[in-house]
Amino acid sequence: MSSGGGRRRGIRRAVAVLAVTLTAALLAGCSTTSDAPHVTAIGAKTGTRMPAAIAKQLQGVLDNAVKISGASGGIAGVWAPWSGTWTAASGTASKAKGSASVTTHSSFRIGSITKPATCTVLLDLVAAHKVKLTDRVSKYLPRMVGVNDVTLGELCDNTSGLADYWGALTPQIVTNPGRSWDPIELVNTALGESAPKAPGHTWSYSNAGFVLLGVALQAATGENWQHLYAKYVTDRLGISATTTLPTGTSLPSPMLRGYAADHDIVTGATECSTTVDDTALSPSALQTAGGLVSTLNDTASLIHAVASGALLPKGYAAQQQQARRISGSMPSWAKYGLGVETMGPLVGHASAVPGYSSAAYSDPTTGLTVVVVVNNSTPGANFARLVALELASIGSKAPPSQGKKLPALALPWSLSQLESVLPYETGCKAKAGKPSSGALAEIAAIGPRY
Repeated sequence: MSSGGGRRRGIRRAVAVLAVTLTAALLAGCSTTSDAPHVTAIGAKTGTRMPAAIAKQLQGVLDNAVKISGASGGIAGVWAPWSGTWTAASGTASKAKGSASVTTHSSFRIGSITKPATCTVLLDLVAAHKVKLTDRVSKYLPRMVGVNDVTLGELCDNTSGLADYWGALTPQIVTNPGRSWDPIELVNTALGESAPKAPGHTWSYSNAGFVLLGVALQAATGENWQHLYAKYVTDRLGISATTTLPTGTSLPSPMLRGYAADHDIVTGATECSTTVDDTALSPSALQTAGGLVSTLNDTASLIHAVASGALLPKGYAAQQQQARRISGSMPSWAKYGLGVETMGPLVGHASAVPGYSSAAYSDPTTGLTVVVVVNNSTPGANFARLVALELASIGSKAPPSQGKKLPALALPWSLSQLESVLPYETGCKAKAGKPSSGALAEIAAIGPRY
């Protein structure tokens, strides 16, 4: 036996161990101190409050979102640097009788808002010459079958050709939220859904792609994801409430409990008459596709930093936000870059992780930032996305405070359009007769629903 062959087998065994143990490493706590300077954390800023008339209008949007989504509570915030800040809560922290009111400090699962952080880490590693966007996954996971031609960059922009595991596993995840999932099991489920398409061509949303990216980058760096998120994202922002949690660990108190419509474990059908408490969802069900927990202020700081490019060397933010149109049936302003949605001038992401529908966006030029979450995932990501765009419409017109000017921020949708579509975007409570043509139909279908 040659020593070279032994070394190769040793490397392969080490990579296999890294892949199998990613869940434990991802979820394990790890203290780290980044040498990078802290950057602006917009959610930590205190200052001028939003004018009362604007605040009242924003509160109405949040209250309505909680009501029509079937949630018990919700949290939202709008940061308009030229005008002021508005943060608010609505409803109760849980559906239990006598539950306390939800607060703006409550923790929740941000789901797919994790994706901008994951791809920011990738780009920082590219900038440090540790990996390349054009590197094939097989370079780091040589024993992974079926993904030989897929690159790291294609995993981030959803052009990998991989199917998703979410549809197949949602009934199990919703009905058994505490189960721990191995990342390779999730990826293999996606591979079993359909044969991978040729990478680099067709846009197709895939949580499996982001999970696979997490496995590959851990193999490339030898670092777990708690450390990577801290090193490249949270330490730089000085935010401490955004983190991964081990399976079985409760959300930090105070928490917003999360609910979802039940699913038939055999047929997969949504059972709207039954609600499941998914607060204890294992983050291993989403891994680096959506495993982070956060708060309102931290989420605002994260998405504002991603949009402004503050977490990346010069030029890399533009690369992250160089987006392609999601599909021909959606409006031209709804696009996707490297782990980020671009909705007109806004950069961010929406999510529907079991228990929570949420969305966060920020404008790189003006700094306008919006975040919203309701504790019911049944309405889906598009519901939260539309609510966030409502908040942005109102916030963009907030009058400037003394000595400042109202920026010119052109949004390619109107508040009335959003208000007309939202009642049709509420999952089990959806109205019949969804818009089927024209501008309203386009607004109703602007992005993935999970």
